[in-house]
Amino acid sequence: MRTSLLTGLLGAALAVAPAFAAPAKKPARTPKPPPVLTVEAPLAVVRVNGQVVPQAIAMKAMTPAEAEANAIWNLRAGLNVAALQCQYSPYLATVKTYNDLLKHHSAELAAAQATMLGHFKRYDGTRALNSFDQYTTKTYNSFSTLDAQFAFCVASAGAGRGALFVVKGALGKYALVQTPILRLSLIPPGPRYSFASLVPVPLPPVEG
Repeated sequence: MRTSLLTGLLGAALAVAPAFAAPAKKPARTPKPPPVLTVEAPLAVVRVNGQVVPQAIAMKAMTPAEAEANAIWNLRAGLNVAALQCQYSPYLATVKTYNDLLKHHSAELAAAQATMLGHFKRYDGTRALNSFDQYTTKTYNSFSTLDAQFAFCVASAGAGRGALFVVKGALGKYALVQTPILRLSLIPPGPRYSFASLVPVPLPPVEG
């Protein structure tokens, strides 16, 4: 009887044992997909002779004062880009010219910035500062060029030196004239000088 009781208890223990077994592993979680990155619309460009030409930033309606401020800010951006891209030629002196411009016309540059902030505040309200930052970044990018770099550097050097002779208070009128000239210099040369138009010349076979 004692044997049957022991056997019964052992059987009961074995029957209960699975309930105390190690818990089954949880199924692996499905990894979340990476976040989708939002990218701003590319800068407006056109193609001339098969090459890309950046375009000026499209602006909403501006007052005459804002139009001058926009021209000043474009001129400043263009000369700043030239200071970075045109250092291959010490003769052009684009770095010194840009630094001298900042000193000579500091008051008008600050006024132009304030005017453009007012422009964006009128349209975008509390997002004015963010809109101005985007506008400034896109304006800088709109002067970046490779195909027309030489022409742009020469035009920028001339525009920058001319600005240093402009009396204080008249930079806006000067910028309204010079900014379109800088834009024209961004158009790459004709097909004769275009890298895209070069046709590889087959070499004669090498005689062994």
